[in-house]
Amino acid sequence: MDLWFTEKQTPGLAISCLVRSTLHREKTKYQDLAVLDTVEYGRMLVLDGIIMTTEKDEFFYHEMITHVPLHAHPRPEQVLVVGGGDGGTVREVLKHPTVSRVVLAEIDEGVVNAARKYFPALAVGLSDPRVEIEITDAILYVRKHRNEFDVVIVDSTDPIGPGVGLFTKEFYQDVYKALKDGGLMVAQTESPVNNKELVQKIHRTLQEVFPLVRLYLGPVPTYPSGLWSYTLASKGPDPVAVPDERFLALETKYYTPEVHRAALALPPFIREWLG
Repeated sequence: MDLWFTEKQTPGLAISCLVRSTLHREKTKYQDLAVLDTVEYGRMLVLDGIIMTTEKDEFFYHEMITHVPLHAHPRPEQVLVVGGGDGGTVREVLKHPTVSRVVLAEIDEGVVNAARKYFPALAVGLSDPRVEIEITDAILYVRKHRNEFDVVIVDSTDPIGPGVGLFTKEFYQDVYKALKDGGLMVAQTESPVNNKELVQKIHRTLQEVFPLVRLYLGPVPTYPSGLWSYTLASKGPDPVAVPDERFLALETKYYTPEVHRAALALPPFIREWLG
């Protein structure tokens, strides 16, 4: 008998993956956590029934949420990663040689522990001496730290459960205060196909807080629609205006300078409703 995992991505849309075995299952303090070994995508991290990341396609997401903002900043040194307990974003941040400190603020220690055990290629950076792991509510952490970071990356879950507070104007205002002059933030902002109203709302909310806001796109095959959005909000640096000489020769699977520029060139269907 075949065993399938199905994520109901919207009320009318689902994605199903054939599962070889369930490697781990637990109810953490905050959510239901599972690690599945799937035929198509390898190991898969699932939180509350929602696919967070997989071995096969994780690089699309982690490279795009990281390298666009870090190349936009002229010299990123202090970086805060909100959420992202699997370690993929931290791994990518550490590829930038100017970075001297990375703080990972993750509310659920269970995610970090599962990543270390079942996703070593993702979690490899968590043992780097430049990384500080704070098991804490990132909303409270950001509120307590002022003028400290060059880049804040909000690698959050969907705006449900423990991730709800990371999509509010109050949180974005606290992020603004946590950033140094010339700092910037980026957040994953869901699918522009399936979550149009949410993407619009986040964009407009960030425009009320930051002087410059840019939306960019990238594929993530296991996420709803396969097309994902990221919203960058800046106190100054513009990801559209990164000079050629600033791009690093990074070891990546998807991100390149050409992909960087293309991701910020929005198609008409998004420009029409983004305003």
